[in-house]
Amino acid sequence: MSRKFLDTESPAWVAEGLITEAQRQRLLARYPPGAVPAVGLLPVLGGLLVALSALSVAAASWPALPPVARLALLLGSLVGAYAAGHYFLRRGNGSLGLGLVGLGLVLFGASIVLVSQTYQLVGYDVSGLLAWVVAGVALAYAHRSRLLAGLTVGIGAAVQAYCTQALGSYSYATAGLLAGGLGYFWWRRPDGLLGSVLAAGLLWQAALWVGLAHAKITWFFVPAMLVYAAGDWQPDRAGGRAAQGPPLVAAYLFALGLALFGETDAYAGLLRPPLLAYLGALGAVLAVSFVGKKRRGRLDTLPDCLLLLPGFYLPGGLPLAVATLVVLYAHAGSVLLRAHRSGHAEQLTLGTVLFVGATMVAYFKLTWAYLDKSLFFLLGGGLLLGLSWYLRRRNAQVLAAAGAPAAPAQAPAHPD
Repeated sequence: MSRKFLDTESPAWVAEGLITEAQRQRLLARYPPGAVPAVGLLPVLGGLLVALSALSVAAASWPALPPVARLALLLGSLVGAYAAGHYFLRRGNGSLGLGLVGLGLVLFGASIVLVSQTYQLVGYDVSGLLAWVVAGVALAYAHRSRLLAGLTVGIGAAVQAYCTQALGSYSYATAGLLAGGLGYFWWRRPDGLLGSVLAAGLLWQAALWVGLAHAKITWFFVPAMLVYAAGDWQPDRAGGRAAQGPPLVAAYLFALGLALFGETDAYAGLLRPPLLAYLGALGAVLAVSFVGKKRRGRLDTLPDCLLLLPGFYLPGGLPLAVATLVVLYAHAGSVLLRAHRSGHAEQLTLGTVLFVGATMVAYFKLTWAYLDKSLFFLLGGGLLLGLSWYLRRRNAQVLAAAGAPAAPAQAPAHPD
């Protein structure tokens, strides 16, 4: 929860009798005002630009520098960035301090690569770059910084890509550090942005593993749903839901691709793993997810699993298209139903977009070959306009009902 949100909304809560003025002041005290975000970013961006200027000058003269001078320049810039970062952190300038520490982390990885090139240290393993990931995880814990944790996710993605593309191997240590080390960090300090970044980074790790192993690409959804299940077990609902966003987006795009392009059995060699093994693994992960939903009281999100139905085992063509469209409609309807019950504007918008998207896919898929093109576009435009009007009307009605202030409870009479 942000201080700006509290400053804007809390007076209305008091007026509606939801909280007292004393409770509002306690909430405001719990979330003290911070620096203006744009102003707080200025020193970070300024420091990065200065550092990039220095690095560009060094890069221009790098071949002419003797090895000792190169090593001294790398060590000096690295120590200088860390020292300056800790100096500003001690003085209470957290944004600039963490920005410089993050710059030091980037310089640490650059130093590993440049030292290897300078001294012709040819390596055929990932031990040097793995130290970069270890340093990022350690710094994230040391400073309790979500910024450094997110930066480490990006570093881990780059290291894993180098391993799979250049070395032809998979660094399980890198994936384990991100999933275990940063996963525990997010678990103890749930944050929406970090949860989404970490989930996307873990999906990238899973995709690289599937590609390197030449496995059926649908195996990707087993680790992806493990990430989703972790969101179900997260006590903080907002943080858990943020981590579930990337797996749900991946599953939805996959289902959308089946509806649009699963016309023949040409995809069977890519999408159909052994039936019992795949369903057993996916079923076990979904069972973990179900238990988490039940324990945290989130069974209303159970229809998310509809997107994981293995429709790709059906024959290609019309049966697969119709089955996938039914799934897309059912999922969109579940999101709309959940949003109508809770009155959340964001969920209403998401459900509307999903429903209209499924309608567009169904219309294009099922009528393109049977209607004259001018009539096709005319009917399609009318259908979308009608849907837009109806869904906007329903959203306005639900939000108006949810936003109507409840009558304040009558205070009990006190004897004089």
